[in-house]
Amino acid sequence: MPADIDIVIVNWNAGDMLRDCVQSALDTGNDLLSKIIIVDNGSTDQSLDRLPEDARIVVVRTGENLGFGRACNRGAALGSSRFLLFLNPDTRLYPTTLADVCSFMDSAAAQRVGVCGIRLIEDGGAIQQHTTQYPGPLNIYRVDSFRTPFDHKSDRNVAHVIGAFYFIRRDVFTRVNGFDERFFVYFEDLDISRRVTQAGWTIFYLSTASSYHKGGGTSDSIKARRLFYSLTSRLQYAQKHFSTAGYLTVLAMTLTVEPAMRLVRALANRSGAEAQETIGAYRLLLGPEGPFRSRRRH
Repeated sequence: MPADIDIVIVNWNAGDMLRDCVQSALDTGNDLLSKIIIVDNGSTDQSLDRLPEDARIVVVRTGENLGFGRACNRGAALGSSRFLLFLNPDTRLYPTTLADVCSFMDSAAAQRVGVCGIRLIEDGGAIQQHTTQYPGPLNIYRVDSFRTPFDHKSDRNVAHVIGAFYFIRRDVFTRVNGFDERFFVYFEDLDISRRVTQAGWTIFYLSTASSYHKGGGTSDSIKARRLFYSLTSRLQYAQKHFSTAGYLTVLAMTLTVEPAMRLVRALANRSGAEAQETIGAYRLLLGPEGPFRSRRRH
């Protein structure tokens, strides 16, 4: 089979996880792998210095944090293979991962499949329940409330697969104009899945292919800002995809009920850190960086 896959990895201080992820792709890509394009969003941890040497690795140093979707689009533009794999640095591919997915996507059964996700294995061997339905104004607040209710041990069409391993046909990615760069991080994968299905393609969960996924990503150390990004992207998603009434419902809940509940929970847990994270996130949300000021992040 020809070199049909370009892998795009967005790195932000991923440490040794980036090296391990890239090495696993090199070890398992065989003739399928064309390029591994690493878009580095201004890392300061020397994670790029630990990469293996291979002619297929392309490194883009942005010098700043562009956000996930914008970085993915930049990386995708540097390749030309039929398939794109957007891969988190906290993943590791198994020996047959790429071959299994590529074989399925080239099969007659997958002619209308635009995006494929796979079984993701956590530490300890648990299968991540990562596919979701599309949320509405009343259940967008917690991913558990709109997660697809099945054990992830069988194949099926789904509404959305997590962006940690997001395998998409390049022509489909081009047709839907890639990721919406208004989402700095979070909800950008849910948004593109929605646009893929609106364009007439299906999204498939392939249980017979698998890889490791740590989960939690590389933002564990900046919880207040991570919450801020999540709240902002949620509001952006609601404004883009819900009715005016639906968006206003999400806005009201986000600004009133949610912070109160988070602070009550922090008090019940006797966690000053949790309270500070909530207060810090909402200060950012209502401040100059937030979605309510004219100076928005793009």
